[in-house]
Amino acid sequence: MNAREALRAGAREIGANKFRSALSFTAVSVGVASLLYTLAQTRGMQETLHKNLDLMGPGRLTIVSRRNYVSKGISPGLTRADATALRRELPDLYMVEPRVSFSLRLVYDRRVIEGVNIAGTNAEFRRRDWVYATRGRFLNEWDVENRARVVVMVQPAGWDKMPFWAKYWDLEDAYGAFAKRRDILGQRVRIQNSIFTVVGVLTPPPRDKDPRWDSWGTPQLIVPITAFQSSFPRYEGNPDVVDKIEIDTGSEKSLSARRKQIEAILKRRHRGEDDFEIKDQREEIESEMENMRKYVAAGIALGVVALLAGGIGIMNVTLATIFARVREIGIRRAIGAGREDILAQFLLEAALLGLGGGVAGVVLGLSGIQWLSGLSGSRDLAQVTWLHCAEVIALAALVSAAFALIPAYRASRLDPVEALKAE
Repeated sequence: MNAREALRAGAREIGANKFRSALSFTAVSVGVASLLYTLAQTRGMQETLHKNLDLMGPGRLTIVSRRNYVSKGISPGLTRADATALRRELPDLYMVEPRVSFSLRLVYDRRVIEGVNIAGTNAEFRRRDWVYATRGRFLNEWDVENRARVVVMVQPAGWDKMPFWAKYWDLEDAYGAFAKRRDILGQRVRIQNSIFTVVGVLTPPPRDKDPRWDSWGTPQLIVPITAFQSSFPRYEGNPDVVDKIEIDTGSEKSLSARRKQIEAILKRRHRGEDDFEIKDQREEIESEMENMRKYVAAGIALGVVALLAGGIGIMNVTLATIFARVREIGIRRAIGAGREDILAQFLLEAALLGLGGGVAGVVLGLSGIQWLSGLSGSRDLAQVTWLHCAEVIALAALVSAAFALIPAYRASRLDPVEALKAE
């Protein structure tokens, strides 16, 4: 029997045992679809994380306050003066940006909006993370030095391709509706009890183009940090305290050395108190990658379990087929078929079943990825190539053939005389 005849015989046998074949076929399909979806998600998340790292810059550090009651009487905490000292003692740093933020009340033309996220920063903010389209201007050094009561308004981010869920759950807040419908460039607004002039309007990129933006904590209004601290003092006795200081060393090679220098300067200024923490963006990315690996392992385990279930089903189908075809095996052996021919036929039938399940699994997986991508607004479908599809189909066929190997081998070892006596 040549390969074409073996394929035809295998297809006929699969069709003759529809129910048993369908169970194995379904299990293999689910396993392949799970593996394909996990692969797409993995590549999508990896691309997002690496894109975030590229956009933030290779030499990025974040200094955050870690103040407690013990250090309160010894160290003033993380302050704007610390940022000034870092800029003075390490002048070659690409960026030193102190930042403080709070949710405050915005009033314009009798319209009151509560809970607007307002950030106080300096002009160095635009040296990194600057992806905005600008109308008007941004803050400058004069604004910071003179505590100018000027404000830059940040428009809410839109979508390049709006996902399905955003039509129903991505509801505009009061600030978003106000910012989209009112052009207040050059106008005066009241923040809490202080009057500020709007000197610029920033428009961020679409959310699905740059995943950093329009997330929780993104500022909606930006003012000079000096004006923020003088107008909205958050800490009694020391309005100079900041939430964090963003640092960019300008180079990944200098990151480790600069981190040690920054730590030494701050410890000296804080009288030896360890009331701050320096976070490396690379470590944050690595932590997220580690969490992603756990998710990937769970997805792969699910797909492997489904494939194994399909393989066990195929083994059972092969055993049942052999039991029903013992006499046929005896006849084939009697007319000259060798043991390798019997082995090859049953392995080919199992591989054919796995191949069909693999193709169906790819169709199911791609359809599921496309549907879920439409719901979430992600681009996971673009992460799947034809090579990945071919790999999972080949894996399904290989697993199916492997599970059929033992029963197929037993069939090839049947004695022809005993097989011909079978009823």
